Amino acid sequence: MPGTASAALQVVCGILRRGGKMLVSCRSKGTYAGYWEFPGGKVEAGESLEQALARELREELGVNIERPVFWKSLRHVYPERTVELQVFFVDAFSGEPQPLEGQRLQWVAPEEGFNLSFLPADVALLQELAKRQ
Repeated sequence: MPGTASAALQVVCGILRRGGKMLVSCRSKGTYAGYWEFPGGKVEAGESLEQALARELREELGVNIERPVFWKSLRHVYPERTVELQVFFVDAFSGEPQPLEGQRLQWVAPEEGFNLSFLPADVALLQELAKRQ
């Protein structure tokens, strides 16, 4: 049942940072196609949060992450489901991010993110990141 705690989808996302900018991704398909987000995805059964983040960023971007740092957890209720988002900072990674799932990628400063249409759950993160600058 949408909106209930038991229905919360466990999701991880990584805020890849380089040179004062962060990597954002524009969804190419699905319900929220055309919206920007921080890369990541669903946590699979038996995975730790760090394992899920490493797998998702490897599959989506072709990068291998090193030492992700947990930042915060955020719950957001969408009309179709509740998402429990686990957010990590990723300052060390190997490989150059590539759009392996047809998505668009862009490096932006936090305040530049306000010019993009972000997923509702990610807007709160963007606001906090801009305050930290």
